[in-house]
Amino acid sequence: MESLMEEILKDIQVVACERLMGTATDTQVKKLEDAIKEMNEMPPSLPDEARSAIQTHSGSGDNFGHTGPGTMNIHKGSGDLYQNVISGGPTFGSNSINPTFISYNPSDPQTHNCLKDLRTTDPRHDKERIQDTKGGLLKDSYYWIVEHSDFQQWRNDRQSRLLWIKGDPGKGKTMLLCGIVDELKKSMPETDLLSYFFCQATDSRINNATAVLRGLVYLIVEQQQSLISHIRKKYDHAGKALFEDTNAWVALSEIFTNILQDPSLNRTYLVIDALDECVVDLPKLIDFIIQKSSGSPHVKWIVSSRNWPNIEERLEETGHKVRLCLELNADCVSTAVSVYIRHKVLQLAQRKKYDGKTRNAVLQHLVSNAHDTFLWVALVCQNLEKTPRGRTIAKLNTFPPGLDSLYQRMMEQICNSDDSELYKRILALTVIVYRPITLNEMKSLVEFPDNISDDIESVEGIIGLCGSFLTVREGIIYFVHQSAKDYLSVQALNEVFPRGRKEAHYIIFSRSLQVMSGTLQRDMYHLKALGYPAKRIKVPDSDPLAASRYLYIYWIDHLYYWSSDSNVDDLQDGGIVDAFIREKYLYWLEALSLCGGMSEGMVSMARLEALLQGRRETAALLELVRDARRFIMYHKVAIERSPLQAYISALMFSPARSLIRGLFKHEEPKWITTKPPIREEWSTCLQTLEGHSNGVWSVAFTHNSTRLASASSDRTVKIWDISSGTCLQTLEGHSDWVLSVAFTYNSTRLASGSADGTVMIWDISSGTCLQTLEGHSNGVWSVALTNNSTRLASASADGTVKIWDISSGTCLQTLEGHSDWSLVSGLHI
Repeated sequence: MESLMEEILKDIQVVACERLMGTATDTQVKKLEDAIKEMNEMPPSLPDEARSAIQTHSGSGDNFGHTGPGTMNIHKGSGDLYQNVISGGPTFGSNSINPTFISYNPSDPQTHNCLKDLRTTDPRHDKERIQDTKGGLLKDSYYWIVEHSDFQQWRNDRQSRLLWIKGDPGKGKTMLLCGIVDELKKSMPETDLLSYFFCQATDSRINNATAVLRGLVYLIVEQQQSLISHIRKKYDHAGKALFEDTNAWVALSEIFTNILQDPSLNRTYLVIDALDECVVDLPKLIDFIIQKSSGSPHVKWIVSSRNWPNIEERLEETGHKVRLCLELNADCVSTAVSVYIRHKVLQLAQRKKYDGKTRNAVLQHLVSNAHDTFLWVALVCQNLEKTPRGRTIAKLNTFPPGLDSLYQRMMEQICNSDDSELYKRILALTVIVYRPITLNEMKSLVEFPDNISDDIESVEGIIGLCGSFLTVREGIIYFVHQSAKDYLSVQALNEVFPRGRKEAHYIIFSRSLQVMSGTLQRDMYHLKALGYPAKRIKVPDSDPLAASRYLYIYWIDHLYYWSSDSNVDDLQDGGIVDAFIREKYLYWLEALSLCGGMSEGMVSMARLEALLQGRRETAALLELVRDARRFIMYHKVAIERSPLQAYISALMFSPARSLIRGLFKHEEPKWITTKPPIREEWSTCLQTLEGHSNGVWSVAFTHNSTRLASASSDRTVKIWDISSGTCLQTLEGHSDWVLSVAFTYNSTRLASGSADGTVMIWDISSGTCLQTLEGHSNGVWSVALTNNSTRLASASADGTVKIWDISSGTCLQTLEGHSDWSLVSGLHI
């Protein structure tokens, strides 16, 4: 009987594939659905693997695919069908994106790799870490918001799709959202999805818009794995670079959009904490939230932020939001803080063995001075943890009310301590570095006492003594809160930077050169093989670069900040910069490659060259830096792919009169006796930009010459950063060769003309196509824009020129008269 049913099922599949492609009526589909359901209810007698059949489909029309034990997926309509090989009942759906079929199996190694590469952090772990750091999540301190009328309106009103919770620093927004996440988990149906992300400005992993999308998408596909098909479409071609290169935001926003538009997506809740701590591409993230919250009725959003005017102005644009201001709910917040205080005092009393008098004194002081600020309570309790029990009551008077007053008191204690200069140097450095640094890097940048300079645990102990401004997580130094960094940068500026911020930048710069000059050498990882590929390199357990990675990338940035408007001896011929480049430049390039920082190195050398322009007594250094810049521009790709190519191909194929080649001639391989013929000087070609898979038909610069667009017969437009040679974006959308590109005068928009007969208008910041202008009957060979960017002209192989209104996309005029399309291949306005 079982075999018979299997044969009938196979026959149904054949009928579905051969007879119903594009011809099935709703009645036929319904009959087939009923038949499958009837068979699916019969108890199986064979093992699962004996009862499955996989069938694929490409093109338009209906598709019936058997995807496992007793399962039939019926796809009706044109477009993509993504099949999830799981057990279950029959499912019916349609899709209308691209005519491609992808069979997806959750156990597929490629799927595993895709999720692994997508994950920059697991927001679930971030949530647990945050809760642990803040002393645990108390239901009584957050539950008020779940019962609040604004929250209830957002939850129950279909038109209220965005809830914005806003409040001043330290008001407990993050813990409120942790509580909301927990309550949503408890109350929503099992089929609903919940994804969330916690931004933190002091953590480079989670302080940018791209990381937010990666985290949200990661949790969504973890819960509804069939949705990973939207990622695999691009991942299978691009690999890990899809999530990490300069086009990551564009790719991820498109992936996320497709997921939100997927008809199989279950009801979804998206939660993003601390928009104000998204320090990279916040406007893009806010615009994305506004657009997507208005277009997906089955998706609800919650965001939180400080009371920042720029955030408020952007979020005011959406009319489907609910705003919940913590300052307007002072009674609720005050009650929540009181609960938190009682919890913290109980913990302290148990750990420190307070008597009744001490416990009551602590409780009274916290209640009287907290001013409804969770962060103030947490910082005071953190200090009391370190205070001997007998001094607790006396210590209470040193904690003034208000967050800024508490920070001021902490700063006074640092200034009065025996090691105040060391603590202030650490704080100053932590304020001005361009990313959070590790304990090892701190050890390189700050001169610690000899007895602890090689002891990481002692260095961490000193960080802990910096007035509770700093904390250490997994060996990386962070501020306890963004408000702590804000206070040190503004109110405590004179104490932290007694000689000004420029002097602090100089200390980092000079210390960097000192450390690099003493540690850089050839073959830092002992690779030996000159062609050893970078992608196969494994960081050794005892990493010789661990203490210096920050220095390699950012030393020129600190030099630039310090000396941009002054004449300094270090930048003169024969100074320390001159000596470093003459003695260590090639080894620095190897280290940059090992750190993945060649693009940053190119930008840094351009900044250094600009810094030297017009200075006195720098002629020789300027000539050397120009040559060094040409060297890295010319050999970037080779060294990036194989770090030790700096000593072979980079030297061998540099001009005979290259200064860098001459200085490092001793590093050339001795076994090469016949050397290739080379020119005497660098060629006029400054850079070669590689990335297109087919010919390039047109290029255009922005008016400030910082970006370049290239149009290719691979059907894409690429946007390049001129200083680094990095591809910032790849614009995809044309169905045939792209023949022409032009920027608007303000460089915010780009027009592209294609052999598919259309002109596309692109938004440069987001990479999205804003308009498609259709009207030509043949390919568009040239496009041009007026200076005020209100009009566009397009020249086509159909023999016409069309004038378009950019704002409306309307064709204003069609100019006819040409008798040959080749005559209109160039166009200017």
